[in-house]
Amino acid sequence: MFPQSRFTAVPVFLLAVVFSGCASTPPADNAAEPALAWAIALHGGAGTLGADTADDVRDGYLESLEIALTAGKELLEGGASALDTVEHVVVILEDDPRFNAGRGAVFNAAGGHELDASIMDGSTLACGAVAGVRTVRNPIRLARAVMERTRHVLLGGEGAEEFADTVGVERVDPEYFGTERRRRALERRLADKDKGTVGVVALDRHGNIAAGTSTGGLTAKMYGRIGDSPVVGAGTYADNRRCAVSGTGVGEEFIRHSVAYSVGAMMEYEGLDLAAAVDRVVDETLEPGIGGIIALDPQGRIAMRYNTPSMLRGAADSSGRFEVKIWD
Repeated sequence: MFPQSRFTAVPVFLLAVVFSGCASTPPADNAAEPALAWAIALHGGAGTLGADTADDVRDGYLESLEIALTAGKELLEGGASALDTVEHVVVILEDDPRFNAGRGAVFNAAGGHELDASIMDGSTLACGAVAGVRTVRNPIRLARAVMERTRHVLLGGEGAEEFADTVGVERVDPEYFGTERRRRALERRLADKDKGTVGVVALDRHGNIAAGTSTGGLTAKMYGRIGDSPVVGAGTYADNRRCAVSGTGVGEEFIRHSVAYSVGAMMEYEGLDLAAAVDRVVDETLEPGIGGIIALDPQGRIAMRYNTPSMLRGAADSSGRFEVKIWD
């Protein structure tokens, strides 16, 4: 169903609208608990599905989340790096038209698509990002190329697309990104309701963590608008000492508050554990209805919080945990 990545040597095989936030994992208060061998969490956007969602639509999203999470699980079980796993799983989500990233990206006000993505390696703090690309099939792959093959962090627009040609990252006709559902959303101008983004955080068997985020932005956004997804520290952050974070929601608010970096900063400077730091950001920093966060720490503990009616999400780890959810 999905294209193989360049590291295919590794085998890849209900509703409560509570705007104070929905926690899928309890705070971890036992610092002595053993670290997990590997862990992964992913999201497919906050606030995209409401209580009136049809069963077939709900089941389709859950199936897509399960496919992506299974791929990540099998990679990490097989010894793949966190960075490779993050890239590969984000590619799966980008290629799935259900999500607002890659194939299913929303339309901007001009009737086109502008895609953003970033990726970060927690073991080195190396990071790369692209913004406003219009013909790159998988922006997360180009973001990694920026990280590994340039001296820069963020490339945008035509320069990023020209760079894609030099490193062999696939480009497509802009029509590839358009779907009828997204076109109808543009016509209804639902910019205040469409907060979809995809993201992945992972811990590998070597103790390294990584994070990646990809998005098509907001429906009917201004031409040239860039949100938080390609802004390292706002929508994406990873540091082996603290945590890996990916956000989804109203990007302007994530940028204003340096949301992804703030989680790690609270852990380092205030001594909070992962769950407490994520709770603080979602409950106190972000206004209700803004978005959500997935995060994990070097011990493999996962936190997934949101203050919107829903957040498409999933988590798996070496203890046997495997779950995908939309609501609490």
